[in-house]
Amino acid sequence: MTAAAAFFYLFAGVALASAFMVISARNPVTSVLFLILAFVNAAGLFVLMGAEFLAMILVVVYVGAVAVLFLFVVMMLDVDFAALRQGFQRYLPIGALIGAVFAIELILVVGSWTIDPGLVQAPLGRAAGAEGLTNAQELGRVLYTDYVYFFQIAGLVLLVAMIGAIVLTLRDRPGVKRQNIAVQNARTQGMAVTNVKVPSRQGVEV
Repeated sequence: MTAAAAFFYLFAGVALASAFMVISARNPVTSVLFLILAFVNAAGLFVLMGAEFLAMILVVVYVGAVAVLFLFVVMMLDVDFAALRQGFQRYLPIGALIGAVFAIELILVVGSWTIDPGLVQAPLGRAAGAEGLTNAQELGRVLYTDYVYFFQIAGLVLLVAMIGAIVLTLRDRPGVKRQNIAVQNARTQGMAVTNVKVPSRQGVEV
């Protein structure tokens, strides 16, 4: 067994075990941690296939953003998971039916899947383009040459969406105090500090 095959079985086995623990763990924080482990091992499989760009995106986006966001949301929100599980028995037949449909579809897809013998005999390694570039370099070259305008438009759409979310979040609401940056910057020492002469054996009314 070659080193690439050994690492494949290692990453695949850990990824499958982590995916099973995601749905079987009772603690939601533990489920998110196993989800992060599954993402990391999937990134290792991408590296073995020579797709280092996909591996980097999987680690940066899913592990560094999505999974960590899930973890913080689960840890910060006081969610009563016992109350959420009360309707489990009621929806179990529908869930079992949907799961059976998905299982049949996966079996049909895997059973009709044929692998090119040339791909099996090809050595695992870095997928390079015609000019000897890696797939990350080739992707960057295509994005910033052939599709640069579409890339810029996508960035503008995301910028507008971010500005809209900030505006909707910072709208004036009754009973909610907002900071005034101009007033805070204009504060002087006399405005910030007040000297109060307190009589002996008397408190200060705040």
